[in-house]
Amino acid sequence: MGAASHHRPIRSFVRREGRLTSGQARALEQQWPHYGTDARGLRDPAALFARQAPITLEIGFGDGDNLLAQAKAHPDRNFIGLEVHRPGVGRLLAGAAEAGIDNLKLADLDAAELLRDTIPPQSLNAIYVLFPDPWHKARHHKRRLVQEPFLDDVARVIQPGGLLRLATDWEDYAEHMQAVCGAHPAWQGADVPTDDGAPVDRIQTKFERRGLRLGHGVWDFAYIRV
Repeated sequence: MGAASHHRPIRSFVRREGRLTSGQARALEQQWPHYGTDARGLRDPAALFARQAPITLEIGFGDGDNLLAQAKAHPDRNFIGLEVHRPGVGRLLAGAAEAGIDNLKLADLDAAELLRDTIPPQSLNAIYVLFPDPWHKARHHKRRLVQEPFLDDVARVIQPGGLLRLATDWEDYAEHMQAVCGAHPAWQGADVPTDDGAPVDRIQTKFERRGLRLGHGVWDFAYIRV
């Protein structure tokens, strides 16, 4: 009998450590014990917090500006952020500690694996994926996070009536998001709340501003778990 074959999963990200500032390194050391969690903690997301409240998960929060703003603006909700880029994690930890945020937890783990294997069914109320890596070369499109299996896993962990929010500044990724979400039976399109055309449920991110400087458009989508 031949040796069993092992297939490495296709990841939607590459760990690029970047350079930590002294402040980011200090925040990682001092604040991670309070704000950080591991996969074991995400087996029961509600238990991470000292109270029962709706839980929003942001996948790939970058520098954390939007997640910090949302946690400040909605103290009645709990927030979990996933990000593998340590400088971004350190920056958000420093901001959260300075603001005295107590409704936020962070993990530096693979979102796809957590959604598939760890986070329990119907334990989240909303999931945000803002400006994920577009993997713009055609041969890399298979690495894009928003695919049918990802939507299956999100549908498993989010409550009926829960929200999936997507945004991208790459037109072909926007078309792909619309196609796969529109064809998925668990998701129904919804209007993105806006004021003068700008979404009101998120702030403008660094990645969005960079895309706009490069002349990209911005596409926002909202889907409801049916």
